[in-house]
Parts: sequence; C-alpha cells; structure tokens
Amino acid sequence: MKLKALIPVTMVVAAMFALATSVSAQTIKIGLNIPLTGDIPKVGEGSKFAAEMWLSDVNGAGGLEAGKKKHKVELVIEDNESKAESAVKAATKLITEDEVLVIVGPQSSKQAVPAGGVSQDRATPMISPWSTNPNTTKDRPYVFRAPFLDPFQGPVLANFITNEFKFTKAAVLYDQASDYPKGLAEFFKGAWEKLHGKGSVVAYESFTTKDTDFSSQLTNIRNSGAQVLFTPQYYNEVALIVQQSRQLGLKSPIVGSDSWGSAETVELCGKDCHGAFFSSHYAAAGATGATKAFIDRYNKTHGYVPDDVAALTWDSLRIVATAINATGGLTGDIKKDRANVAKAMAGIKKFAGITGNMTFTPEGDPIKCAVIVRISDKGQFEFYKSVCP
Repeated sequence: MKLKALIPVTMVVAAMFALATSVSAQTIKIGLNIPLTGDIPKVGEGSKFAAEMWLSDVNGAGGLEAGKKKHKVELVIEDNESKAESAVKAATKLITEDEVLVIVGPQSSKQAVPAGGVSQDRATPMISPWSTNPNTTKDRPYVFRAPFLDPFQGPVLANFITNEFKFTKAAVLYDQASDYPKGLAEFFKGAWEKLHGKGSVVAYESFTTKDTDFSSQLTNIRNSGAQVLFTPQYYNEVALIVQQSRQLGLKSPIVGSDSWGSAETVELCGKDCHGAFFSSHYAAAGATGATKAFIDRYNKTHGYVPDDVAALTWDSLRIVATAINATGGLTGDIKKDRANVAKAMAGIKKFAGITGNMTFTPEGDPIKCAVIVRISDKGQFEFYKSVCP
C-alpha cells in the first residue's frame, strides 16, 4: 500500500520537473517584419544583417536571459515587400502561426503604421527601428519605436537650414502616397512657416510612389525662387530627384531627412549628392566606442558601412532583450509572456544605444538627439552637428 501511495507522488514530481525543464529550455521566437524585396530592399538587408549579428552574440553566450534562466533565440523573418498590405499579412502570420514573443519592424512608416495596428489588436509587443511617423505608436501601448519622431525632425531641419544658410524661402518635394514623407513634409512646412511666415514655402510639390520623372515638379521649384529644396524621400528616389534637379539647372542646396541614411544613397546618386545635408540617427564617420565597434564588425562581415536602420535594428533588439530580462522569467503562456514583455518595454526609462541615449515617454517613443550629417566629397556620411530636444 505504501509503494502504491508513492507512485502518484513520484509521477507528480516528474511532471513538475519536466514542465520546469520545458519552460527553461523554451526557445524565444522574435519576428522580423522587414522589406527584403520591393522598393527599399537595402533597408531590409541592413536590418537582417544586424539582427543576425545580434543573434550570433546572444546564442553564442548561451541564450537570452529571462529572469535567471537562459533561452535560445530564433529569428523568424518575413518579407513585407515594402508594401503596407504585405506588412499586415506578415505581422498576422508572425503572431498567429509562428507565435513569436515580440516583433521587430516594420521599418518604414508606410508599413509600420498598419502593422502596428495588428500588433496592438493582437496584444503582441512590436518595436519599429526606423518609423518616425507619430501614428505608429499613437494610442498603442503594445507598440514602440527606437528613432525620434517627425514632429521633432521637421523643426530640426527647418531650424538647421535657417541657421546654416540664412534662407527664408523653401521648396518641398514629397511622395503624397507614403505616410513617412507626407507626414514629415507637413511638419517641415509648419515649422518653416512658423519661422518665416505664411507663404515662405514657395513651392510644395508632390508625386506618387513609383514615379520616376520629376521634371514638372522640379521646374516649378526652379521657377519659384526657392533658396533650398527639402525632400524627405528614400534612397531609390533621392538619386533621381537630385540628378534631375541638376540637369534642369536647379543650383540651390538640397536637404534630406533620415530616409537618406542608406549606403545606397551615395552609390546611386554619386557626386551630385556630395556636400548635401540630411538629418539622421547617427553618423558612421568618426564614431567611437560601442558604435564604432558595431560599424567595424558589420563592415568587416558584410563589406560596407551599416546605415542608420541597421544600427537602429541593433538597438531595437537590445531594447527587446532588456525588456525580456526585466520580466523576471517566462511563464510558457505566450499571451501572458507577450503582455509581460510589453509592460517591461514600457518600463524602460533610459537606454544607452549605439544611436544615442534614449529616454522613453509613456507612449513608447524615445526622446533623443538628432544628428545632422554632411555627405563628404568622398561620399562618406560625416557628423556635422548634433541637435537635441
């Protein structure tokens, strides 16, 4: 009778041990919702390369720590094709089929805004490494970001141009069908007119995604008397805009935004972009400390200097790791663990990233400095000055 009584106890102990082993050995799945094809594949490539470097470090050290236990990490990568609808599908798949704990990406606002809605509705934490549009995180406690916001970036650029060149008349050229350039164009226009008065944006020209001929808009800008052209476009469009503007005789400076930060910008644009300025999250030339170590390692591994989206992806994954560790441990229940990670991410107040120190707001947005970058005569992205809130 005593032996029989011991059997259930032994089974219970064994079951408890198996459960504990299962939880401690649980693999953490992190989703990447990135554009590997479509209009901006270099953005996806940089994100993927940075994430793989981070994964190598984490698993090489025995896994990611959650509480006092280490868990192996698996990256589940989905190509959003640089499309909003594909980003939504990717987010849905990562959450419902792959059961990832957290999603990193999408990068650009056109994909991040709708994908953020999916993450919020399905209570899954998401962090965008590159989206600067306020709507990405607005009223979404499960959605976070690593870059500064466009309401900050727009005035930074308006003030920089005003102070640097003493100009009073500006032109803007932007893609009206994409959330990021459309929103940033509006913030820049508002900031510029606050400085110089209504009507000081003498040309406000737009086009639609996939357009390649900007001659009509650029002719209007040339004839408007604008002293500077601001164009918050992606690298695949920057070269066309700058080159066509020079062919049409537009000699005024052309200033860009953080979307200029890709290594492809100078490769496609060539000498026409030398001497141009743009706002960014970090400058590779002259970097020191952990930032330089990341740049050197990335360059040695992949053969080119990482752009800001790669650096921001690195920071985003480190923010995710910080949050996972702060949960105190995984429960094995994906819904509870997602909620705990989101709560921990919201609790991060200060973070030292390779793209700068960040202090997070309750909305999940970092307060951080912007960097003004100058494209040197050698085509390098050089630090010019820092602008802080």
